[in-house]
Amino acid sequence: MKLFAGQSIQQLVLRRAQSAASSGIVLALAFALLFAPLSLAIAQSQNPVNAPNFSPLPAASWNEQRAAHLLQRAGFGGTPEQIRALAALGPRAAVRLVVYGEGMSAAQKQRQAQLAAFDPSPIDFDGMYPFPPSRPAATDAAKREGQALGILVKPEGSRPAQAITNQFFFWLRSSQLEAHRLAYWWANRMVQSEQPLVEKMALFWHGHFATSEEKVRDVRKMQQQLALFQRLGLGDFRSLMIGVAQNPAMLAYLDAGVNVKGAPNENFAREIMELFTLGIGHYGELDIREAARAFTGWNYEGLRFVVNASQHDGGEKTVLGKRAAMDGVQVIDLLLAHPQSAQFIATKIYRFFVQDEVDEATQVALGQLLREKKFHTGAFLEHLLASEHFHQTTGRQIKSPVELVVGTYRRMGMTHLPGMPDFNQVTKNLGQLLFYPPTVAGWEGGQAWITPSTLVARGNFARELLFPDLSFVAPDRQAWDPLVRETGKRINRGDNITQATGGGEGQSMAESTQMADRNEDFNTRYGAMRGFQMALQRIKPIMRDAADISVSDLVLRSGAKSTEQAVDALSQQFLAVPLSQAQRSRLQQWLSQELGTTDLNRAKSYMEDSMRHLLHAMLSLPEYQLQ
Repeated sequence: MKLFAGQSIQQLVLRRAQSAASSGIVLALAFALLFAPLSLAIAQSQNPVNAPNFSPLPAASWNEQRAAHLLQRAGFGGTPEQIRALAALGPRAAVRLVVYGEGMSAAQKQRQAQLAAFDPSPIDFDGMYPFPPSRPAATDAAKREGQALGILVKPEGSRPAQAITNQFFFWLRSSQLEAHRLAYWWANRMVQSEQPLVEKMALFWHGHFATSEEKVRDVRKMQQQLALFQRLGLGDFRSLMIGVAQNPAMLAYLDAGVNVKGAPNENFAREIMELFTLGIGHYGELDIREAARAFTGWNYEGLRFVVNASQHDGGEKTVLGKRAAMDGVQVIDLLLAHPQSAQFIATKIYRFFVQDEVDEATQVALGQLLREKKFHTGAFLEHLLASEHFHQTTGRQIKSPVELVVGTYRRMGMTHLPGMPDFNQVTKNLGQLLFYPPTVAGWEGGQAWITPSTLVARGNFARELLFPDLSFVAPDRQAWDPLVRETGKRINRGDNITQATGGGEGQSMAESTQMADRNEDFNTRYGAMRGFQMALQRIKPIMRDAADISVSDLVLRSGAKSTEQAVDALSQQFLAVPLSQAQRSRLQQWLSQELGTTDLNRAKSYMEDSMRHLLHAMLSLPEYQLQ
């Protein structure tokens, strides 16, 4: 019996679940798909947690299972060899290695130092600043000033502003494609890093201080912000908060350019209180209005933070009951001095690294701990990850899409991010596209990650990884309109300037638009198409390869000699929540039937496909979605 044979899980379940001859393993998948949220809740409830105890885990309780939990939550998981090495250090040394990189071997340090920097595509051009907020703004500026985006309006001939329109769309599409490359680079770093907590913490801050390339429209700003998270993410929160507030990506995203003296824009002031430091209910509308005045004049030029003194309101403001001639940094200090700020930030970090459930008493204790650590997030995490409480929470978190994909690769021992399946497309389908959070509040996370459709998509990711799609086409090379939000229509790669305009019935395109071609200043649809073509010529391609893995090798390296031991080996390597005895028995029976033997030595020469089907089944189960 072939288990999956290259089918999607959805196709398999619909066909097999209706058959009375369906195997137990297929029925298990059918129920998992139909009742995924319930299955996850049950799996979580089987792992009760005692009242929080933030005292250190006793050394006698440290083992490989604890080391695996630490490596998963403070990173993205690892191979059995990496887990054994971490377990050999003891709990305190293991946590300090994970948090600070303390005690890394010479080989680890060398590998970390050799991680490649991002290699940008040559897409910058003179005259792009200030970049217009829309295509109409670009062409209107061209009419007024005779040029825009560094390009002169053509003095004679048809469509005098066409090159300007092309350039506008070129930058939008280039920034979008380059953001996908940046996401690939970052995910590859997650896979390769010897200090994965640096990247995991940057992922947390990316959701906490959420900005999207869709509005920022400048991948260089997004890269600059990511570098800030990587550099300061495990350090002093005040330094990070000021850095974010003065970061061009955040300034662009929350409309700093229109926050000026006499007409303050409240976007950033509201979000810094509601989402970044205090939370709802700990400030008033007056606090927002007054704080907005303190941030007036904060702006950027290119990638550089500037304060426009003429636009800054230097008068007295009243924020959280204090009156003074405050600027933005002083407002940040005032917010961090509020008793709620440490509790709000610490609780959010706790939910990301430990579990969603947290009662009020625990929140107070977490806030007190962060204050004791003087808002140093690395020191706070060191205490949290070393605690007995942290190690009681195995299986109580749902993996985010990025954690799922990167963690799968790290558990398999892969040394780089494969190009098939497409990382961005997979995580987008699962609800988390890097550099494109849905709102300023970031991703909701938790149980929102799992729906029947996303559970199917999670299983299909495993299928595409283990059985690569022969019809794969790189999404970043498909001929879509570079900005659906601008035109809302798909552009055929074969369109030309006359076809893009359309024609009347019974006339050729060229004939019907000949006069219009002379009179139009520009054609938006052609500009969208031409901008995409120009972007494709400049953007460096993402390397595309299938994962070079052998599931048989993973099993044999564990020392497994029977089908029963093979199931146990893969379960221990990939699942944080153990299989039930019934699940384990069904998987073992199926594998023995497929191989025609229980002896792996006899099946060694032909067992790879069956092992891949087995691993696909495991990675499709609700248990694999938990960490």
